[in-house]
Amino acid sequence: MIRAISIIGYGLMLVALSGCATTHGADASAPPQPLTPQAVLAELAAGNKRFATGQARHPHADPARRADVAAHGQHPIAAVVACSDSRVPVELVLDQGIGDLFVIRVAGNVCATDETGSIEYAVEHLQTPLVVVMGHSQCGAVTAVVQHAHEHGNIARLVARIEPAVEQVCHDHPELKEAALLDECIRANVWHGIEDLFMHSPDVAERVEGGTLQIVGAVYDLASGRVTWLGSHPRQAEWLAAALRTGPAPAPHHGSEPQAPAPR
Repeated sequence: MIRAISIIGYGLMLVALSGCATTHGADASAPPQPLTPQAVLAELAAGNKRFATGQARHPHADPARRADVAAHGQHPIAAVVACSDSRVPVELVLDQGIGDLFVIRVAGNVCATDETGSIEYAVEHLQTPLVVVMGHSQCGAVTAVVQHAHEHGNIARLVARIEPAVEQVCHDHPELKEAALLDECIRANVWHGIEDLFMHSPDVAERVEGGTLQIVGAVYDLASGRVTWLGSHPRQAEWLAAALRTGPAPAPHHGSEPQAPAPR
């Protein structure tokens, strides 16, 4: 009887050890299970809340994480188009770590050829389920357009992509001045960036149409550290139809679009 119990116990121990070895091996070499766009958005919102309230965890920043992504590749949960402004460190703002985000930074968070190509790489090759186009308060590139600053060279060509959003806000809201005007233009520039992304990339538009990708806007506040999540483009269906050539290009309109509730 005792011998039988010992044999059974030994067998159970082997099974347990085998299971642990298999699980550890899977964690070390296999990519994480795919997340839904909604789950990723909730994670980013939670990370920003931790950052803004001084409770950041600074995850995935240790030598083990560096070794893991070096050996097994990157599996970012989201792609983020953000401004180059040094006050907007994206991974810190969203409390993410090495290999968590595929970040494209450019002055004014515009979506031109290089930025769109980078996003296509993220969603097609890395299978990121979420793209965030994130502006920020006091954006210098948007300010330059609002104030009609005389720029030259490549700066002028870059900020020219922001001009349509600013012009539309000025047309729709002539009553806005100074800080209120700038804030509205920053938000409009986020929507304009998403529109450019749709129109420049049918591949991205198809993924959004098919439900495997979500694109949302956001605005980061330099003073509070909080991100305001704008949600999907309020006229997304129209822009997708235009991008996929199933409908006409919608007339631009960026003023005071409804704001989506913050993810919980």
